[in-house]
Amino acid sequence: MLFSKKKNEELLFENKLNNLNNNLAEYILTEELDYNVDLISKLFENVDTYTTRKIINENDSKLKYVLIYCEGLVNNEVINESIIKPLVLSRNKRTKKYFLDTVQNEIIQIGSMKKTNSVKEIIEKITYGDTLLIIDGYNEALLLNTPKFNLRSVSEPENEKILLGPREGFTESILFNISMLHRKLRTNDLKIIYKTLGKRSNTKIAICYMKSIVKKEILQDLNERLDKINIDGILDSNYIIELIKDNKLSPFRTIGTTERPDVVVGKMLEGRIALLIDGTPVALTLPYLFVENFQSSEDYYLGFYYTSFSRIIRALGFIITCTIPALYIAIVAFHHEMIPTSLFLNITMERQSVPLPASLEAFVMLLVFEILRETGVRMPTGVGQALSIVGALVIGQAAVEAKLVAAPMIIIVGITGITSLLIPKMNAANIIVRFTNLLLSSIFGLFGFLISSCYWLIHIINLKSFNVNQVDFLEKGWKTKFNDNIIRMPWPKLRKRDYDIANQKNLIRNNSNVGDENA
Repeated sequence: MLFSKKKNEELLFENKLNNLNNNLAEYILTEELDYNVDLISKLFENVDTYTTRKIINENDSKLKYVLIYCEGLVNNEVINESIIKPLVLSRNKRTKKYFLDTVQNEIIQIGSMKKTNSVKEIIEKITYGDTLLIIDGYNEALLLNTPKFNLRSVSEPENEKILLGPREGFTESILFNISMLHRKLRTNDLKIIYKTLGKRSNTKIAICYMKSIVKKEILQDLNERLDKINIDGILDSNYIIELIKDNKLSPFRTIGTTERPDVVVGKMLEGRIALLIDGTPVALTLPYLFVENFQSSEDYYLGFYYTSFSRIIRALGFIITCTIPALYIAIVAFHHEMIPTSLFLNITMERQSVPLPASLEAFVMLLVFEILRETGVRMPTGVGQALSIVGALVIGQAAVEAKLVAAPMIIIVGITGITSLLIPKMNAANIIVRFTNLLLSSIFGLFGFLISSCYWLIHIINLKSFNVNQVDFLEKGWKTKFNDNIIRMPWPKLRKRDYDIANQKNLIRNNSNVGDENA
């Protein structure tokens, strides 16, 4: 009878192994060592990096251990010296009830480990570099922290170069990125909460914020949006942006991105929340205000006069790159009387031998410019720069000499392209707004330009980021907003945080030099 019962249990184990499904939450470890090893081996079938090592204590031949890990993700030196060697040489007597705690607290010599019986958690940890230790006779196992990844060294982000300030950027390791935040914020007020997103990728993300400054409503809204994400994998931060942003069809940003730790820390000190995603150096910051498109991280490392001037130039660059092609076409094609006679005659003479209408000419040249810019970005650095510069010069000069394009159009396209480079954060939005303005101006003239411009202006005014207005100077706290928008005031004047973003109890910055009390 006992033999029959044991045989039935073995058959049940075998059937369960042969009918594994994708719902790993159903599976837990048992006290049968062989079954546990077979279960995990079955889940890692056809994974050649999967490794199992059986260990027998030299002082007790009945004491059996099994180590399971993925080769290439673990630190073999730690496994050999801090795990295998102590297990083999241990003289601790085995007591059924407390021996697992003894192994955890007295035998294994590594910094971090935890007990678990969840197969789902075991799979996630093994594939991230942890080592699983299974002991015969126990329905729990130990997950040992043994990862070792080859990561690139810290360097300045290519897309966020500055004149002054820190020269370090995030890497692809979420733990290393968190350590960079800790180094700049040495306080227990910095809170870091892990979440796992992606049904198959199981990507770890970290929600970082300052507890005393963050607005609880924004934090709760973020958690609710993250919990609703249902996707197979998260490979980059843009996956999350598109899934949680407010206006999903808007070309304008509603969530900030950066690769710089100092920027993330600065945003958190203002009350914002940061998201770090494992596997990408790009961090997210929210809520995001429209004026941040014209701000740079070095604005606070340089004098406020120079910074204010630079911000004004960037804002003007945005207006020029979106409007000047449309205005040129509207005036040249529909409203000749708006330009001086001598200038109109010069433009007319240049256009006499050009076969294409002005509007089609503008579309073609702007499209060629975007092709050259995109090619320069995708090519290797040296080749890309040479190609974009030589291509623009050669094609532009050849087109004018061949009478295919008028010289004024080359000037307009050149100004448009140069001003667009002032605000790289808005490349996508610039292209859409520019071509929309150009299309309506080509059909209706200045009337079409005004319709398009008003539409985009109303759209920008109505943008929200986590229920915070991106453009808002009318509600409470408008003076504080003005002090650090297009104009950056001196630090003594920047004593208050944004009313809409920070916790109402901590709007005042805790700086000693607060300046004028009426600021």
